[in-house]
Amino acid sequence: MRRRSLLLAALPAGLVTLAGCGDDKSDSGKASGSPSPSASSVPPPKIVDGPLPTVTDGTKFGEKPKVAKGTGEPSKNLAVKTLIAGSGRTVAENEFIQAHYLGQIWDTGHVFDNSYDRKRPLLLQLAQGTIIDGWRYALTGKKTGSRIEIAVPPKWGYGESGEPRAGIKGTDTLVFVIDLIDSFNSKSSAKGKPVAQKVAQGEHALPTVDTNTDGKLPKVTVDKKAAPPRKLTSVYVLEGDGEEVKADQTLLCQFQCVVWESGKTYRQTYGSGRLSEIALQQMQQTVKGLAQGLTGKKVGSRVLVVVPPELGYGDNPPSGGVVKKDSTLVFTVDILAAM
Repeated sequence: MRRRSLLLAALPAGLVTLAGCGDDKSDSGKASGSPSPSASSVPPPKIVDGPLPTVTDGTKFGEKPKVAKGTGEPSKNLAVKTLIAGSGRTVAENEFIQAHYLGQIWDTGHVFDNSYDRKRPLLLQLAQGTIIDGWRYALTGKKTGSRIEIAVPPKWGYGESGEPRAGIKGTDTLVFVIDLIDSFNSKSSAKGKPVAQKVAQGEHALPTVDTNTDGKLPKVTVDKKAAPPRKLTSVYVLEGDGEEVKADQTLLCQFQCVVWESGKTYRQTYGSGRLSEIALQQMQQTVKGLAQGLTGKKVGSRVLVVVPPELGYGDNPPSGGVVKKDSTLVFTVDILAAM
């Protein structure tokens, strides 16, 4: 089961969760509902360069760090220091980041959480209300490939209430070491290598999918004269070089869903200003074929998944929409990241 990070306050506002969709009203054109710091009534924190505890071991990017206890009084401001300067893309607020991290309490050095032991980096959105403000302000403007150390006073962490689940009191300053692996926004797409598309499969012709990597909607062409495959079909359009997706993971994706019989679009995120979170275990309860078709595929890929009715909505399609009883569904999914 996926463990949800204590850093997250709610479902990120920039996500469209396919499993929760019950109608066919398009999300196109809707921007993320997360306000920027300028929209907040609270002025942003003053950012200073210390004091910060020393990283005593695991000093390379991607290694689990060991951090000394804080000495003396921590700053009342947000302390931020770049330990390793990356050369990747600059992260903007409201984008999604993939990062490994370790968090501990200043006074005691108690490590209350880390992603290194889980061997799965955190995937979250740098948006107001979805992540503690210390992270949001500290990481905006940093480059991927960087290791950042921060000290977050209560005001920019969990406030006076603290976080009892982690043993964090309302007076605790928190220290984090963060390895900023990658970042994603609504213009992101798969960057894998194009794979020759097999137009025919027996007497069934598969749809063809554009291989553009500019974040725009890839065109899907369905041969309406052909009968859809009777079995679940899942093939690469672009094959990435990331790890293979496991059945218990949650994916950050661009996707579209087209009804084979009518050619009409049921859902899409390309061009909508949003990304999609697909929790594969939850998807097993709604569109089982999509979950099965994405399991085992590589992160960084664009995948064509053709879902027969019995593995889709079958006899119970969403009411009043373009998906009808016994519709075959054609998905194209850009797997941006997995958690």
